[in-house]
Amino acid sequence: MTEVDALSQLLQIIRLNSAIFLNAEFSEPWCFLEPDSAGLARIFSAGSAHVIIYHLLCEGRAYVDLENSERIELTTGDLVTFPHGDSHILGGGGYVKPVDGIEAIPAVLKRGLGLLELGGGGNRSRFICGFLACDPQLSPAFVGGLPRVIKVNIREEPSGQWLENSLKVSVNETVSREAGGTALLAKLSEALFAETLRRYVRALPPGETGWFAGARDAEVGKALTLLHGRHTHPWTVADLAREVGVSRTVLAERFRHFLGEPPMAYLTRWRLRLGARSLAVTAQSVAQVAAEVGYESEAAFNRAFKREYGLPPARYRKEKGGAGR
Repeated sequence: MTEVDALSQLLQIIRLNSAIFLNAEFSEPWCFLEPDSAGLARIFSAGSAHVIIYHLLCEGRAYVDLENSERIELTTGDLVTFPHGDSHILGGGGYVKPVDGIEAIPAVLKRGLGLLELGGGGNRSRFICGFLACDPQLSPAFVGGLPRVIKVNIREEPSGQWLENSLKVSVNETVSREAGGTALLAKLSEALFAETLRRYVRALPPGETGWFAGARDAEVGKALTLLHGRHTHPWTVADLAREVGVSRTVLAERFRHFLGEPPMAYLTRWRLRLGARSLAVTAQSVAQVAAEVGYESEAAFNRAFKREYGLPPARYRKEKGGAGR
């Protein structure tokens, strides 16, 4: 098992919904204020989802200003992603008053992916921008360990070059109303995010800890894959260590080193996150949810859930507006 196994599996479980929303050519000077995750969720009708936005610079140069952070310079091929959904300024050239994304993006969505031209007429930059809406119950499992912004250059490797070229072709096909263009763009959008995370994992320094560093570790990465893939299994540390191929002591120590808690504590937290999602989005009974996430009794699930979330499952569902109210 590799870090890609654990990461790919997690990305499938958290149910990303994604789309490309902007195909633009900006001429200097220009400036665009991107709203935060909550503002983007309202614009994209994503409900309570956590929204991650990214910008791919296909031609030219630009910059990103993030509050309490140094300016980030962008060059051709740079893909910049905001895992926590921070509001930021994207621009080029000298200062001009920023275009407010809260007001501008709805109009952009209505016009589709035809090329949007904006700016003062100077040097030009070409962008393709997209977003990913993540399950609010499960996204903290990976977003919490990421920095506020990740920048990678996707032209450094053949896989990234292929993704960029495919994205450009698909945008053009969608503009010309070729069948299937929107669905393909959604998949490419997810692939870009996965590529960003893989590059981020590979670039982590040797002494780093956290979920992504753990996923990169051979033993811990395999353990994470097993726990996520078979979360209802009655795991013990001994069973897990046997399947990973190390001793209980080694697994427990490595797991705690990277993730700050024992494997069974991590599994409990993961099961409860899955349960919270089911309570929020399905009409299943609490007993059904308990069984679905690996609890042998509804009472045991109720106790564990209240310890984690501060309220019993039925009340949590009511407050979240779940389907089983």
